[in-house]
Amino acid sequence: MSTTTENGLAGPRSTSREKTYKKTTSSALKGAIQLGIGYTVGNLTSKPDRDVLMQDFYVVESVFLPSEGSNLTPAHHYPDFRFKTYAPLAFRYFRDLFGIKPDDYLYSLVNEPLIELTNPGASGSLFYLTSDDEFIIKTVQHKEAKFLQRLLPGYYMNLNQNPRTLLPKFYGLYCIQSGGINIRLVVMNNVLPRSVKMHYKYDLKGSTYKRRASRKEREKACPTYKDLDFQDMHEEGLYFDTETYNNLMKTLQRDCRVLESFKIMDYSLLLGVHVLHQSHREGGEPGQAGGDGRRSVGQRVLYSTAMESIQGDGKAAEALTTDDTMGGIPAKTHKEEKLFIFLGIIDILQSYRFIKKLEHSWKALVYDGDSVSVHRPGFYASRFLKFMSTRVFRKMQLIRFSPSKRTRTSIPALKSSSQEILSSDERNEEDRRDRLGGARSLASLDGQAVFGSYLRPDLVPANPFSYEGSSMGTISTSSIFVSVDNQTEERDDVASSSTFTLEDSAICLTSEQSTMDVDIDRDDGSVLDVYL
Repeated sequence: MSTTTENGLAGPRSTSREKTYKKTTSSALKGAIQLGIGYTVGNLTSKPDRDVLMQDFYVVESVFLPSEGSNLTPAHHYPDFRFKTYAPLAFRYFRDLFGIKPDDYLYSLVNEPLIELTNPGASGSLFYLTSDDEFIIKTVQHKEAKFLQRLLPGYYMNLNQNPRTLLPKFYGLYCIQSGGINIRLVVMNNVLPRSVKMHYKYDLKGSTYKRRASRKEREKACPTYKDLDFQDMHEEGLYFDTETYNNLMKTLQRDCRVLESFKIMDYSLLLGVHVLHQSHREGGEPGQAGGDGRRSVGQRVLYSTAMESIQGDGKAAEALTTDDTMGGIPAKTHKEEKLFIFLGIIDILQSYRFIKKLEHSWKALVYDGDSVSVHRPGFYASRFLKFMSTRVFRKMQLIRFSPSKRTRTSIPALKSSSQEILSSDERNEEDRRDRLGGARSLASLDGQAVFGSYLRPDLVPANPFSYEGSSMGTISTSSIFVSVDNQTEERDDVASSSTFTLEDSAICLTSEQSTMDVDIDRDDGSVLDVYL
């Protein structure tokens, strides 16, 4: 574990209260990392490219670097140490897959000073970040390093099938041996760029047992909150558009399926939230609000940003990966606050071993077994996905407005449609006139006419009658236009609600407002059109 000491045990750069890891000062550890990686990666360039074989995953190369130097290694001011490189050809393939050239890899890790992160996780590991914000170096335990070695063949297969993933992207596994102490390191992608200020940071597992940040954690300048804190601070969750939400959940489902197949559990989703309006109020801009580190404009690592990592065709992601967003995923709160989301799955080197099974069994006796973090991989993945899809990430509900029902653009179309029907049914014109005549005769039995007099079709009665028939229509208007042979006359004295009956006539009701056309054939060939 990491501690602090008054006197550093290695190198002249040690200072008072310098952090140590396994009795090795942080400055000496950073120097050994850069010397070892510089030698191994440079030596690897002389080896020809070829396909990765199964035995390549289990190769371990070792080189001794004395402080006085040798024919192959430079002199340095640190204690003698041995540097081991695990599966060098396999990791070279992974770096090539993500577009990382050897020169860029060396420049990021060796030529520029490493930045130690001051807010490490609960595991006690040390974290170093490269100056260009691309890579992060983490110290891991022996069991985690051995598990990663066993995981490499399956990890190789998964990356070939799906390079767009939220799983950690491993670029190298190394070990430093000095004074009988082994310090194992893994080089990964950086999920949260320092150049973007994270107003909120969460470590989410989908469990509720003791999933709240401690008081000591809350006192930090940039605390890492947990599941219960997220539900309190973002009760409504984070909203994404439909396409982004679907791509994000598809990626999470695929990644969880891969982790479950490897019997991995107890992983977390590291979530960083950048609030856009807070950045503007603080006087900063996206891409400049978090620190002095800046990601280069011509990004060297493929699929490294959050937007590129989620599942999709890549076009939308590439369009949104700009200096302003730094690859963040656009999102909103229920209050319409604009956000940029940065995320990735971390801590995947925990398998469901015998010790983890005992831990789950013991906690299940005291607490609710389904609420504790440690659980069998299948249940853990299901609970993780359910929490992310229902509590954390939500889909925006699009509000669709129906077009105005009072439009008159449908009237000409309805009128022309009715005229086409009449012209196409010339063989039934006589039958229609007979039916109209029958309707008029039936109305005349009660002493009334349908439209006034048969000889005056342009007249509409002021108090129209109503009776039950095969067809009913309601005119809801205070003004009716009646046209006979292109002559239009406006009547304002018609009642606002009139009912008429016309059997088998051409009546078209278009909406709830009763917009309609009425075409009646006369013997002389004229047509009566009534429409709203």
